[in-house]
Amino acid sequence: MKMLVLGAGLQGCACAYDLLQSPAVGGVTLADLRPDHLPPFLAGDWGGRLTTVRLDVTDPVAVRETLRGHTAVMSAIPYYYNGPMARAAVEAGCHFADLGGNTEIVFEQKKLDDQAVAKGISIIPDCGLAPGMVNILAAEGIRRLDRAQQVKIYVGGLPQHPEPPLNYQIVYSLEGALDYYTTPSWVLRDGKPIQVDALSELEAVDFPDPVGTLEAFHTGGGISTLPFAYEGKVDVMEYKTLRYPGHAAIMRPIRELGLLGAKPIEVKGKPVVPRDVFIAAVHPRLHKPQGQDLVALRVSVTGQKGGKPARVAFRLIDRYDAVHGISAMMRTTGYSLSITGQMQANGRIALKGVHTPDEAVPFGPYVEELGKRGVRIEEL
Repeated sequence: MKMLVLGAGLQGCACAYDLLQSPAVGGVTLADLRPDHLPPFLAGDWGGRLTTVRLDVTDPVAVRETLRGHTAVMSAIPYYYNGPMARAAVEAGCHFADLGGNTEIVFEQKKLDDQAVAKGISIIPDCGLAPGMVNILAAEGIRRLDRAQQVKIYVGGLPQHPEPPLNYQIVYSLEGALDYYTTPSWVLRDGKPIQVDALSELEAVDFPDPVGTLEAFHTGGGISTLPFAYEGKVDVMEYKTLRYPGHAAIMRPIRELGLLGAKPIEVKGKPVVPRDVFIAAVHPRLHKPQGQDLVALRVSVTGQKGGKPARVAFRLIDRYDAVHGISAMMRTTGYSLSITGQMQANGRIALKGVHTPDEAVPFGPYVEELGKRGVRIEEL
């Protein structure tokens, strides 16, 4: 099978690297506007199995031409392209998976269901870490109980060696992280979807040493459509981001002062976007190419089983791969996208049409594939 990866950024390159580890993948095409500067772990043509192409995804003719001949497409480009890329994949008859990032776009992709079924393909948005991996784990926890009452999901990408004042380093797009800090989060309360403020409802979450106690707060987008899928079926469901203690106390006043705003303001007679200035000032301090990261995750589902209180919980702590120079965030996000795309292409995901990972991705085989890559989900 021949696979296409859209986007040669951190996650796209990790996805392509993982695809190339599989003997069943005959070729990988990595498409990007600037495909010439790949990381060392992708060096070479992999025996002719890796091809890079320049692609402007806003050019529909070029997109159609690039899609031709591929079994599946994995999109690691900005979320606002996911809608048109999914439509193009349906037209081309290719399986499609993306990293998500916007709940409204997922609902738009759902409208492609009949067309995807007619083409005999699957479209699966939200296939990264969060959304993605956490949705699969939460759905499994819910299935194992007779009655799931509360679902709590915590995820964070963190530096292994934090430095003040934010104790944070960029593990994916800084602009994307700021979106999560400013976008209200969908949760379930009394079985009904409502929105709560990002950076709110701070709580402490303990992990084994040396990670220790982290702080958790609401952020938008982490579980995408999950609250709507379980409306009326689960009483409480929420997603929170993990950071080292003290992070939210700094970021919340920065946001409230308007420094993360996306609307231009006038500065000395010129329009300036506050967020652009913030990113320009902060990025050099948080971008640490040699910094080693970790990903911490916990998913807890509580409820009833056999008439008694019961709990199903999963935990993951993954760390930077120093041998290959691949971050924990790339391993947990890019590899997850690759696994999903391969399962679509080889038939291990049997559902056709448009489905989210919690609906379509089989828990056991997915966790098994993660484990083969050293990304180990622990049941608590």
